[in-house]
Amino acid sequence: MFTKVLIAEDFDSINIALIQTLENMGVKEIEHAKYCDDALLKAKKAIQDKAPFDLLISDLSFETDYRTVSLTSGEELIAAIRKIQPEIPVLVYTVEDKTFVIKSLIEDVKINAFVHKGRNSISQLKTAMETILFGGTFISQNVAHALKEKSFNEIEDYDVEILSHLAKGVTIEEMEQLFKLKDIKPNSKSYIEKRVSKLKDIFKAKTTIHLISLSKDLGII
Repeated sequence: MFTKVLIAEDFDSINIALIQTLENMGVKEIEHAKYCDDALLKAKKAIQDKAPFDLLISDLSFETDYRTVSLTSGEELIAAIRKIQPEIPVLVYTVEDKTFVIKSLIEDVKINAFVHKGRNSISQLKTAMETILFGGTFISQNVAHALKEKSFNEIEDYDVEILSHLAKGVTIEEMEQLFKLKDIKPNSKSYIEKRVSKLKDIFKAKTTIHLISLSKDLGII
């Protein structure tokens, strides 16, 4: 079992439940932080003391308050800790359910587990930690099926670029010129129009506005 775990979570009730769960699983050292900046400092100090954490459990969203912080999200914290400790396993524990966000965390950020907060999340947390120990990747069942949908496998970085510009009110004619300036290819007006039409089919969007709305709901933009 893991021996030293760092928890980044801003709600006391969840922190208490996580700590109790980890203690029951036999974890000897547990530290927690309500701010991402504090979690990063703890990670740095552990490395300096030559006793680094062997697991990071982090939420994705943190409420803002009076305090000014440099790291505002779990994604930023994970990236910062991975810079100083590249091999640390990461378990994301969150209410986030936007499929594209989860897909990016698994494929791009390379997190080791994603546990969706819910009725059975504590039992899933235990399973996730055991799965990580044996070199596997764990995803909560209620979101895992969505990642297998063909539509999300068809979305590329090029499409995200198009959707982001559409959401800003950029016309296809203006987008053609922007793509040419950025050397993004294909950049012809006809191809961009075809891709927008394809995206509408993928998401079953009736209009461009509907497409943008769906993209935001899914966390694509």
